[in-house]
Amino acid sequence: MKIQSLTGTWLFRQSETTEWLEANVPGGVHTDLLALGKIPDPFVGDNERRVAWVAESAWEYRRTFDVQPEVLQRKHIWLVCDGLDTLASITVNGKLLGTTANMFRQYRWDVKPLLKADGNEIQIRFESVVKYAAQKQSARALAGVSQAISGGPYVRKAPCHFGWDWGPQLPPIGIWKDIRLEAFDTARISEVHLRQFHVDGNVSVETRVEVENWSEGLFVQLQITSPDGEVHSAKAELKSREGNPLSMKIEAPQLWWPNGLGDQSLYHVQVKLLESDSAIDEKEYQLGLRTIELRQEPDEWGRSFTFVINGQPFFAKGSDWIPADSFPTRLTETSLEGLIRSAAETHQNMLRVWGGGFYEDERFYDLCDRYGILVWQDFIFSCSIYPLDDPEFLENVRVEVIENVRRLRHRASLALWCGNNEMEQGWAEWTWDRPELQDLKAAYDHFFHHTLAEWSVAEDPDHFYWPSSPSSDTPFENPNGQIQGDAHYWDVWHGRKPFTAYRNQYPRFMSEFGFQALPPLETIRTYAPESEWNMTSYIMEQHQKNASGNSLMVGQMLDTFRLPKDFESLVYLSLVLQAEGIRYGVEHWRRHTDRVAGTLYWQLNDCWPVASWSSLDYFGRWKALHYAARRFYAPLMLSIEDEPTRHSVYISSDLREPWEGLVRWALVTLDGKVVASGEKAVQVKPFSVTAVESRDFSEFLNDDTRRDLAFIAELWQGENCHARQTAFFTPTKHLMLKNPQIKSRLSVKDGMLSIELSADSLARLVECSLAGADVVFSDNYFDLPAQKQVTVSAPLPTGWDLAKAQAAFNVRSVYDTYAS
Repeated sequence: MKIQSLTGTWLFRQSETTEWLEANVPGGVHTDLLALGKIPDPFVGDNERRVAWVAESAWEYRRTFDVQPEVLQRKHIWLVCDGLDTLASITVNGKLLGTTANMFRQYRWDVKPLLKADGNEIQIRFESVVKYAAQKQSARALAGVSQAISGGPYVRKAPCHFGWDWGPQLPPIGIWKDIRLEAFDTARISEVHLRQFHVDGNVSVETRVEVENWSEGLFVQLQITSPDGEVHSAKAELKSREGNPLSMKIEAPQLWWPNGLGDQSLYHVQVKLLESDSAIDEKEYQLGLRTIELRQEPDEWGRSFTFVINGQPFFAKGSDWIPADSFPTRLTETSLEGLIRSAAETHQNMLRVWGGGFYEDERFYDLCDRYGILVWQDFIFSCSIYPLDDPEFLENVRVEVIENVRRLRHRASLALWCGNNEMEQGWAEWTWDRPELQDLKAAYDHFFHHTLAEWSVAEDPDHFYWPSSPSSDTPFENPNGQIQGDAHYWDVWHGRKPFTAYRNQYPRFMSEFGFQALPPLETIRTYAPESEWNMTSYIMEQHQKNASGNSLMVGQMLDTFRLPKDFESLVYLSLVLQAEGIRYGVEHWRRHTDRVAGTLYWQLNDCWPVASWSSLDYFGRWKALHYAARRFYAPLMLSIEDEPTRHSVYISSDLREPWEGLVRWALVTLDGKVVASGEKAVQVKPFSVTAVESRDFSEFLNDDTRRDLAFIAELWQGENCHARQTAFFTPTKHLMLKNPQIKSRLSVKDGMLSIELSADSLARLVECSLAGADVVFSDNYFDLPAQKQVTVSAPLPTGWDLAKAQAAFNVRSVYDTYAS
């Protein structure tokens, strides 16, 4: 096969205008207009609304090209568009090839009769999805997301492009993926299905190859290279277009494991189509050998919901993934890897690719394979009623599903296919279930519980299909319950319940819960001038898409902390508040892994600079929640269950081996005076929860002392303190905190900055930062007890020396948010 790329420089214009401008392909109208200075940055200030006209317009792209001689001489030439966003008509040399209506699909047209050697022209016209959606919505209104442009469910486009309660209304337009000519003479590989079968410690890898323009005398060759370079090869003649299975046995396989459970061993697979011993087409894959299942078995609470890898049940630790940029074509490989690496560095082993975004590109799944991040993959339906009674819409979706399931089903990282996000809950618990909508409810039932399930299993029999998130797997019956299935819990955020409410929840699998924070101040600087640094200012509210979000944040903040003295303190408190809330929930659920099989907090990342539920902001900066995740998702997690007068210490282990160590605890004053203490040797079994100690401190508590006491637990092995936890007997705002007089000593060795910290009095939720640099510290936003030394480290920024680091280093704690 010969391939000629058609990416690079194109021309584009707003329809009905005469000025053609330069465009980059892959790309989009917004990013090209921004690069040309034709629009202001949509992410700054209130520019989102100032560029709304872009998506309300139709746009045209064109370019001319010569066909390479080695391409033109082939018998078959196809124009292949991997992604057109979204409503497009394609013309080559004046001939209309067809139209598109799905950004998630690949489109192919035979252009051999239309091409000439020189001076070919391709034109692509994109209609306004905003106008199209409005027309469809006016004919029959479908329920959608209140923060979104209405009518989005009619368009097979990322739902969040129309707006969400964390995302802007900036629907991209353009050629968002590769576009090329593919040329061949005889046959080409149209599909490869790789499967693996594990028996008695060995693995058989099976491939079935489908071929376009099959003829006799074609062979398929399967070559597998192990992680250590050993090559296995097999060849067989293709007996039909659909192909015949070709198997290869791998003895003593190197298994793939999720992050924290083992190595991410990957095999390189090459599938070649041969004619007369010459390769005429080939495909390459990375393959992890593993088994995965979703185990649902009756138990004393209902039915379990546990993922099992290579026969080992494990607790899923992770978060929910949204598109990492409102304009996806400008997401760099470096930025994408930074996000996935940051998830892995906080011990996460699963991401849920949420159904309001899109099926991610190969880079994303490559990284998840490499970093050991399992993917709960939603199909792209979310929080809306869709026209599932429309045969044309269904056929469009059918092709989308087949293409994307086939593209992803071989992935080591793929854990599960899920029908949609929160739509079953919408029918069962929201306002959708009305008499006039029963035809659409029946269409939903048939599609997600039958049709989509059948499509998914037919194309991928090796991965479980789950109808919705949340769901009980019993249509419309208690979809967000705690007996079986997965759950979304939003009463702490939307319902304004305290963080302690998390401890009343025992879901079988918590696939969504969250609490908002502002982004770090350096991120706020990118969209709001200092004159707007107020929680209720116009620009700050433009970058808060949840209608009551800022008031919910402040309300919960004042339940926990004192009123902040300035905006910078408010930003810091919002960050630590979010971290404390999610920590409270996860620690509780990890103390009950016999009942709760996983937690995915909402959400990992952002698509633009905004106040949101994310732990990584748009620029990949670690918020306090992300540092907390590194602690509450640690393989060996120390936690304290705090009740009014009793504190209980637990160790939750995801380790595959036993662990032995020591727990030391102390009841101390904020100045460090020990009131009571003890220690206990612990033996922790693999994948277990160990109750270590439970103490009632009633005798030491009165209205005054409870404001001056802290309970500290530490996990030791030899001379190493693996973890420290602090708990109190009153809200932080009532603690008698003093100026902790934090002292720091910095040193540099082998490119690493080391910071030794100590305090005269307990410093609550200590934040370390380097002015002018984005670095990830070994720990941050932690409690620093009096008279104890804590050392944190970070890479020394390029070009910096010790003196510059000392001048740039800043440290603060809760005390600084209200003290003069």
